[in-house]
Amino acid sequence: MEQTELVFIPFPIIGHLASALEIAKLITKRDPRFSITIFIMKFPFGSTDGMDTDSDSIRFVTLPPVEVSSETTPSGHFYSEFLKVHIPLVRDAVHELTRSNSVRLSGFVIDMFCTHMIDVADEFGVPSYLFFSSGAAVLGFLLHVQFLHDYEGLDINEFKDSDAELDVPTLVNSVPGKVFPAWMFDKESGGAEMLLYHTRRFREVKGILVNTFIELESHAIQSLSGSTVPEVYPVGPILNTRMGSGGGQQDASAIMNWLDDQPPSSVVFLCFGSMGSFGADQIKEIAHALEHSGHRFLWSLRQPPPKGKMIPSDHENIEQVLPEGFLHRTARIGKVIGWAPQIAVLAHSAVGGFVSHCGWNSLLESVWYGVPVATWPIYAEQQINAFQMVKDLGLAVEIKIDYNKDRDHIVSAHEIENGLRNLMNINSEVRKKRKEMEKISHKVMIDGGSSHFSLGHFIEDMDSKVMKGKDAL
Repeated sequence: MEQTELVFIPFPIIGHLASALEIAKLITKRDPRFSITIFIMKFPFGSTDGMDTDSDSIRFVTLPPVEVSSETTPSGHFYSEFLKVHIPLVRDAVHELTRSNSVRLSGFVIDMFCTHMIDVADEFGVPSYLFFSSGAAVLGFLLHVQFLHDYEGLDINEFKDSDAELDVPTLVNSVPGKVFPAWMFDKESGGAEMLLYHTRRFREVKGILVNTFIELESHAIQSLSGSTVPEVYPVGPILNTRMGSGGGQQDASAIMNWLDDQPPSSVVFLCFGSMGSFGADQIKEIAHALEHSGHRFLWSLRQPPPKGKMIPSDHENIEQVLPEGFLHRTARIGKVIGWAPQIAVLAHSAVGGFVSHCGWNSLLESVWYGVPVATWPIYAEQQINAFQMVKDLGLAVEIKIDYNKDRDHIVSAHEIENGLRNLMNINSEVRKKRKEMEKISHKVMIDGGSSHFSLGHFIEDMDSKVMKGKDAL
């Protein structure tokens, strides 16, 4: 039987890799004709080890390591060069894949930061699709800013650290400049140029898979439909079912045993993503807020990475970075940990609130488990995610929506404590909305649900494009 092969090219950081693997699983389960090969690029700044699957229809091909430049920190220029040097490696790997007569290459599914690979798909005469691992509102924001920049002379720098607002079709409220992604203002290291380049190329693909669902982002998805943007397929929420990197089963067991001893919905969980960390002054403010609030807490506290690395690590001696006596005084109500098994924690009945960096994967996980969020964005598009959750959707409370790790700003213990109080209010409107959205998020993924339908629609469309391509040969 002829095998229908899809090639996935994810950006090599764990959040993007994990989402790519999960969408690959959904496709192969839905249509057994498909097999998927996921190309793994080796990143010098962080590990991509530990990716595996129990599916016979999915395999990983790790591309040879490459030398890019002598840069010791990630930047827009570096990322662009890193992807360009992978083009011949991807081309060779696809040639190898298609040598068998029983393999029919049906298309490429590429990450939002891997749009250089559209050219390789074109060489093989197959369609390319985009997998956008953030939400539909952010997709629309990027496309709108790129259009205004290219065709109406928008100077993005006018919005830097500013209260000036921009009307964006995919967001209900006007967006203040202070929540724009920091890369948009990064001319020196090439971040702005890279973001605009990729966003322009989004328009060249045959369709865009988005990790969201219509009922969560109805305004954004409706704004994108019927526009000049390629068709959008909302296929989420796609959750990362892996344990994650940085910890082990022993760590996870100790954490879950502690949660088992806590009352229902009583624990605040603080976790800031795979790349989130704070300096000593900010750590002390968080500690003071937790102690004064009196709430039970589970705090994932990690130290900033050394120069040339992206991923934080666990503190060797956690007492050294906390206020003197903090661990002793909070021993009855709190636990400070390093790495956290985030999905398992959010699924636990003891957890009643989540202080989050607002990475899109984390926000979807919190929706899936019905856990209210207090926003504390750190980098990338997280500020817009936080803005959308608080202002547009009413699904989160605010600690900050405009915090950025590159600014010299300390969030005070008073601000944090206020946020915790609002987060743990059992009668809040946010908590009620969360519970409703939790139920909806489960229904959309099963037969008859909106995302289930959208995934089927994507597979049908992809099939028809492949057949048209064959007829044209």
